[in-house]
Amino acid sequence: MFPGATADRDAASYVIVGAPLDISTSFQPGTRFGPDRVRRFSETYDDYDHTTDSFFSELAVHDAGDIHAWSAAREYLDHLASELRAAVWDGSIPVTIGGEHTVTAAGVEAVEPDVFVCLDAHLDLRSNYDGNEWSHACVTRHVLDTAEEAIILGARTGSPEEWDRAAQDDVTVVPPEDVASWLSDPPAFDDRSVYLSVDIDGADPGFAPGTGTMEPFGMTPREMRDLVRTVAPFCDGFDVVEVNDRDDGQTAALAGKLLREFIYQHADRADL
Repeated sequence: MFPGATADRDAASYVIVGAPLDISTSFQPGTRFGPDRVRRFSETYDDYDHTTDSFFSELAVHDAGDIHAWSAAREYLDHLASELRAAVWDGSIPVTIGGEHTVTAAGVEAVEPDVFVCLDAHLDLRSNYDGNEWSHACVTRHVLDTAEEAIILGARTGSPEEWDRAAQDDVTVVPPEDVASWLSDPPAFDDRSVYLSVDIDGADPGFAPGTGTMEPFGMTPREMRDLVRTVAPFCDGFDVVEVNDRDDGQTAALAGKLLREFIYQHADRADL
């Protein structure tokens, strides 16, 4: 159980679901261990958050456990989407812990947002990777079948074809060096539904080495925290993905902290 997720399912405002999919990782596998590691390395965090003057254990968070993965990605995503959609229909916010980034497609399918905001080192706009259209490197392209717009924060690498796709009007790319400027004047989401995905490799690998495809020159944890705080109040769904077991827990600790920041900030705005 995620620490502090003490609410019963029928009383939950937030439903955490682990999605340990690990079939298309192209460099360092291990995301199947991500949900458990994020829970484990979140155990030391204080229940109380001074910024929002709230206790995590009082925010009606439920941990539904893991949806165990199998080798057929499309079928798994359909099943995961149905589980997350049940939370949406119950009036809860689905919060997914990955697993590879492919699982985000299920979250977006369940929520059906207008805007997809993603913290990520990679554009993930490929039509396929090594012949696999359901690779983690294709997830944002799939998301754009549902969402009207994608904002990719922290992106710093991609193929020529991905950069061509990113130049279209429905995609905004904010490189790490421009994140501070974006935070000073974020878009007005107004009444549009937003889904927020945190690919932990958006962080510089010096801070988060336990991920499948490390990419230097990334964001700092504080920048990622500030992005989550800024976007969270407008969101109808959230995930944090691409944590593996190839470090001493630094990456899982960051992922768990960002998940908590999302819930603290979302709940704080919901109370207004």
